Amino acid sequence: VQLVESGGGLVQSGGSLSLSCSASGFSLGDHAIGWFRQAPGKAREGLACVGRSAGDTLYSDSVKGRFTISSDDAADTKSTTVHLQMTDLRPTDTAIYTCVTSRTPTPPCRIIGVPALVRSLEVWGQGTQVTVSS
Repeated sequence: VQLVESGGGLVQSGGSLSLSCSASGFSLGDHAIGWFRQAPGKAREGLACVGRSAGDTLYSDSVKGRFTISSDDAADTKSTTVHLQMTDLRPTDTAIYTCVTSRTPTPPCRIIGVPALVRSLEVWGQGTQVTVSS
Protein backbone atom coordinates (compact mmCIF):
# COMPACT_ATOMS: atom_id res chain seq x y z
CA VAL A 1 0.00 0.00 0.00
CA GLN A 2 1.40 3.37 -0.96
CA LEU A 3 0.15 6.89 -0.30
CA VAL A 4 1.65 9.90 -2.05
CA GLU A 5 0.49 13.42 -1.27
CA SER A 6 0.80 16.46 -3.50
CA GLY A 7 -0.50 19.99 -3.74
CA GLY A 8 0.92 21.70 -0.70
CA GLY A 9 2.43 25.15 -0.82
CA LEU A 10 2.21 28.74 0.33
CA VAL A 11 -1.06 30.65 0.25
CA GLN A 12 -2.32 33.89 1.73
CA SER A 13 -4.87 34.02 4.49
CA GLY A 14 -8.36 33.61 3.05
CA GLY A 15 -7.07 31.70 0.06
CA SER A 16 -7.67 28.17 -1.16
CA LEU A 17 -5.52 25.13 -1.80
CA SER A 18 -6.23 21.59 -2.94
CA LEU A 19 -4.29 18.57 -1.74
CA SER A 20 -4.28 15.16 -3.40
CA CYS A 21 -3.44 11.73 -2.03
CA SER A 22 -2.73 8.99 -4.55
CA ALA A 23 -3.47 5.62 -2.95
CA SER A 24 -2.36 2.40 -4.61
CA GLY A 25 -1.23 -1.14 -3.89
CA PHE A 26 -4.45 -2.54 -2.50
CA SER A 27 -7.94 -3.46 -3.61
CA LEU A 28 -10.08 -0.51 -2.65
CA GLY A 29 -12.76 -2.61 -1.02
CA ASP A 30 -13.70 -1.19 2.34
CA HIS A 31 -10.81 1.15 3.02
CA ALA A 32 -11.45 4.53 4.52
CA ILE A 33 -8.84 7.19 3.75
CA GLY A 34 -8.31 10.27 5.84
CA TRP A 35 -6.17 13.36 6.35
CA PHE A 36 -4.50 14.63 9.46
CA ARG A 37 -2.09 17.50 10.10
CA GLN A 38 0.62 18.38 12.52
CA ALA A 39 1.77 21.90 13.23
CA PRO A 40 5.14 22.61 14.88
CA GLY A 41 4.98 21.88 18.59
CA LYS A 42 1.42 20.57 18.40
CA ALA A 43 -0.21 17.15 18.45
CA ARG A 44 -1.44 15.43 15.32
CA GLU A 45 -4.99 16.44 14.48
CA GLY A 46 -7.39 14.30 12.46
CA LEU A 47 -9.20 16.45 9.89
CA ALA A 48 -11.35 14.49 7.46
CA CYS A 49 -12.25 10.98 6.37
CA VAL A 50 -13.89 9.49 3.29
CA GLY A 51 -15.23 5.95 3.23
CA ARG A 52 -16.33 3.60 0.49
CA SER A 53 -20.05 4.13 0.90
CA ALA A 54 -21.78 7.11 -0.64
CA GLY A 55 -22.02 9.94 1.84
CA ASP A 56 -19.51 8.46 4.25
CA THR A 57 -17.49 11.59 4.98
CA LEU A 58 -16.59 13.11 8.30
CA TYR A 59 -14.83 16.30 9.38
CA SER A 60 -13.31 17.78 12.49
CA ASP A 61 -15.03 20.85 13.89
CA SER A 62 -11.96 22.94 13.07
CA VAL A 63 -12.34 22.44 9.31
CA LYS A 64 -16.03 21.63 8.84
CA GLY A 65 -17.53 23.98 6.28
CA ARG A 66 -14.11 25.02 4.96
CA PHE A 67 -12.56 21.73 3.81
CA THR A 68 -14.10 19.14 1.50
CA ILE A 69 -12.84 15.58 1.08
CA SER A 70 -13.64 13.46 -1.96
CA SER A 71 -12.30 10.43 -3.81
CA ASP A 72 -11.89 9.43 -7.46
CA ASP A 73 -11.47 5.71 -8.06
CA ALA A 74 -9.48 4.40 -10.99
CA ALA A 75 -11.42 2.26 -13.46
CA ASP A 76 -9.62 -0.88 -12.32
CA THR A 77 -10.56 -0.12 -8.68
CA LYS A 78 -6.97 -0.77 -7.63
CA SER A 79 -6.12 2.81 -6.90
CA THR A 80 -7.83 6.02 -5.94
CA THR A 81 -7.05 9.68 -5.49
CA VAL A 82 -8.40 11.43 -2.43
CA HIS A 83 -8.70 15.21 -2.66
CA LEU A 84 -8.83 17.69 0.18
CA GLN A 85 -10.16 21.00 -1.05
CA MET A 86 -9.33 23.71 1.47
CA THR A 87 -10.91 27.16 1.46
CA ASP A 88 -10.84 30.20 3.74
CA LEU A 89 -7.40 29.18 4.93
CA ARG A 90 -6.00 30.75 8.08
CA PRO A 91 -2.48 31.03 9.51
CA THR A 92 -3.56 28.45 12.11
CA ASP A 93 -3.99 25.94 9.25
CA THR A 94 -0.22 25.97 8.68
CA ALA A 95 1.02 22.40 9.18
CA ILE A 96 2.25 19.26 7.47
CA TYR A 97 -0.76 17.47 5.99
CA THR A 98 -0.65 13.69 5.71
CA CYS A 99 -3.10 11.17 4.31
CA VAL A 100 -3.68 7.86 6.06
CA THR A 101 -5.34 4.50 5.43
CA SER A 102 -5.03 0.84 6.39
CA ARG A 103 -3.82 -2.33 4.69
CA THR A 104 -6.91 -4.12 5.92
CA PRO A 105 -10.59 -3.22 5.46
CA THR A 106 -11.75 -0.51 7.82
CA PRO A 107 -15.03 0.44 9.42
CA PRO A 108 -16.91 3.39 7.90
CA CYS A 109 -15.63 6.84 8.78
CA ARG A 110 -18.58 7.44 11.08
CA ILE A 111 -17.39 4.47 13.16
CA ILE A 112 -13.67 5.32 13.08
CA GLY A 113 -14.26 8.95 14.04
CA VAL A 114 -12.01 11.78 12.90
CA PRO A 115 -10.13 12.19 16.22
CA ALA A 116 -9.16 8.49 16.04
CA LEU A 117 -7.84 8.58 12.47
CA VAL A 118 -4.19 8.69 13.44
CA ARG A 119 -4.28 5.80 15.92
CA SER A 120 -6.73 3.70 13.88
CA LEU A 121 -5.06 3.76 10.44
CA GLU A 122 -1.47 2.61 10.15
CA VAL A 123 -0.40 3.49 6.59
CA TRP A 124 0.76 7.10 6.25
CA GLY A 125 2.00 9.14 3.33
CA GLN A 126 5.11 11.29 3.52
CA GLY A 127 3.17 14.50 4.13
CA THR A 128 3.00 17.82 2.33
CA GLN A 129 3.61 21.26 3.81
CA VAL A 130 0.87 23.87 3.80
CA THR A 131 1.82 27.38 4.86
CA VAL A 132 -0.75 30.15 5.22
CA SER A 133 0.63 33.67 5.51
CA SER A 134 -1.21 36.47 7.29
